[in-house]
Amino acid sequence: MDFVNAIVALTNFVLIPAMTYGSQLALGALGVTMIYGILRFSNFAHGDTMAFGTMVTILFTWLFQSWGISLGPLPTALLAIPFGIAGTALMVLATDRVVYRFYRAQKAKPIIFVMVSIGVMFVYNGVTRIILGTDDIRFDDGERFIISAGDFKRSTGLAEGLGLKTTQAITVITAIIVVVALFWFLNRTRTGKSMRAYSDNEDLALLSGINPERVVMVTWLIVAGLITIAGVLYGLDKSYKPFTYFQLLLPIFAAAIVGGLGNPLGAIAGGFVIAFSEVGLTYAWKKVLGYAMPEALEPSGLVQLLATEYKFAVSFMILVVVLLFRPTGLFKGKSV
Repeated sequence: MDFVNAIVALTNFVLIPAMTYGSQLALGALGVTMIYGILRFSNFAHGDTMAFGTMVTILFTWLFQSWGISLGPLPTALLAIPFGIAGTALMVLATDRVVYRFYRAQKAKPIIFVMVSIGVMFVYNGVTRIILGTDDIRFDDGERFIISAGDFKRSTGLAEGLGLKTTQAITVITAIIVVVALFWFLNRTRTGKSMRAYSDNEDLALLSGINPERVVMVTWLIVAGLITIAGVLYGLDKSYKPFTYFQLLLPIFAAAIVGGLGNPLGAIAGGFVIAFSEVGLTYAWKKVLGYAMPEALEPSGLVQLLATEYKFAVSFMILVVVLLFRPTGLFKGKSV
């Protein structure tokens, strides 16, 4: 029974949170890798664009709630996500037309785009703070748990409980659906094939008659969808705070680079590598080891390698190691 309790504790405190967090990072990293692979620059405004999309979704969520519209046991925010994606798409397309298009016409170097994206980041951050403020906002409603730890204990008779939040299940299922739809689009549709060709060889793609402005527009639309969904899922699972999304920029970029920048499959794998590393290194393993080891060998300390305050430092350490020893990432993307 102790071994079963160890497995339940491991699942409850490590596997489920890491799967959820990894799904959120994977969607965010897919946006980063698409911008880098097709538009050829690192978008430092990525995290604050995610915050903007989540903000729009929250506003529509509140509107629907004021009208008495809901999804019953599911969060009302799921109804508002399409409006959040539309708002984010309008924002990024307007930014591209007003800002990035000029530098593309000038054939500016990637570092110029990076610096410009930092300026865009500050503008987006200011907009979200002005509209929703800087405090934590919880916007999840409906049933909080699919199964609670207390119910699990009573039904199994185990000492350890297993809780599965509704938002955790929604996150993983939504991520799977979005990833499958994205890969189908990139591999099966004419527009998706044009985007891949443009990413592989821009000059040859232009000679083939591919419209570069159409490719850019579709890329921004897809990225708007990916990061809005990722941001909303993260906010539902935890809470919304603009600065938190700015902090997410590091693990999202780390996920994209670890997997292989420019490689969609690598972005997904990198998201889970970062998530499991962060959760595993900051979790106190005393409880799990106490169940799994003989009583004489039970640890007296927390067996926590890093405090939770240093969670984002894990991403940074992994990023440095990958850049030093394998700059193309696990799936051999573009060298950084």
